[in-house]
Amino acid sequence: MSLSSSTPHPNSSGSAKVVLGHGSGGKLSQDLLETVFFPYFKNSILDENHDGAILRFGNQKLAFSTDSFVVNPLFFHGGNIGDLAINGTINDLSMCGALPQYLAASFILEEGFPLHDLKKIVQSMHSAAQAANVLLVTGDTKVVEKGKGDGVFINTTGIGTVGNSITISPKNAAPGDVVLINGNIGDHGIAIMSEREGLEFETTIESDTAPLNDLIQNILEVSPNVHVLRDPTRGGLASTLNEIAAVAQYGILLEEKQLPIQPAVMAACEILGLDPLHIANEGKCLVFVPENEGDVVLQKMRQHPLGKESAVIGKVIREHPGKVLLRTAIESLRMLDMPEGEQLPRIC
Repeated sequence: MSLSSSTPHPNSSGSAKVVLGHGSGGKLSQDLLETVFFPYFKNSILDENHDGAILRFGNQKLAFSTDSFVVNPLFFHGGNIGDLAINGTINDLSMCGALPQYLAASFILEEGFPLHDLKKIVQSMHSAAQAANVLLVTGDTKVVEKGKGDGVFINTTGIGTVGNSITISPKNAAPGDVVLINGNIGDHGIAIMSEREGLEFETTIESDTAPLNDLIQNILEVSPNVHVLRDPTRGGLASTLNEIAAVAQYGILLEEKQLPIQPAVMAACEILGLDPLHIANEGKCLVFVPENEGDVVLQKMRQHPLGKESAVIGKVIREHPGKVLLRTAIESLRMLDMPEGEQLPRIC
């Protein structure tokens, strides 16, 4: 469809208005992109469906990414909206195979928000940027009237350099690739939910928010043939793998027995009626590499502080193109779909 003839279509939620599910990272989010945004902004760079845009300036290859953060509550076990915003954009650049260099930050502040809380948020952003060895070099601040915001919203934009030999893209997933993850899933979403709802568990569940740039650079050192990198944030593991399968047009087979999930997170999901495969993560990455490189990559990941619990959790297959299958603990197979609606609103 050409840009000149494109018009938005009704969304699959059956509503003519935006609903919370459009921000879930699941089916409604995908529908919003495909029926409203992509028809107007369609171009070869956007069509890569990457975590960021890969741009060329002469002989230099750059990655460029932007993200907005609207988490509720603003402060939670393991972090706050500030370090979440810095780490989120660093990770999106890293998933492009980039070395993050510079960030911009924009703030929308609600009138009446306590300045001491704002200082805590900004201090955590400073610490996160320092830890990742990136500079915040520009930004913007706006204030809206009381009741027309929700404390603080933050947008971060980043740019990083990409080696000319690195070509990471969801389109590169190939049959025989193994799928690795660097640790436990579901921690961030359950940390937010427990804080929001005042739930207490025997073990404190903390968000996994962390900058993944150093881990990714270590992986690229031992495997220049990494095909796909992606952080399973909104919509969790299920949404992210479905997005990759749809772009690559191969199937992905996930092994339930190999999924690293904390017992406390699993227990919380059972109590709350949630699926850990649909829960947001903030410090996790999926790595697709050829099978013959899987062992060396796994070993390298486990040597890193953010990869001690790394595991091989599945593989790319020719069958069921565009679909994700889960082999359950009882050896049955089921389709693993994207979540339909919004499980945990205001989570990243």
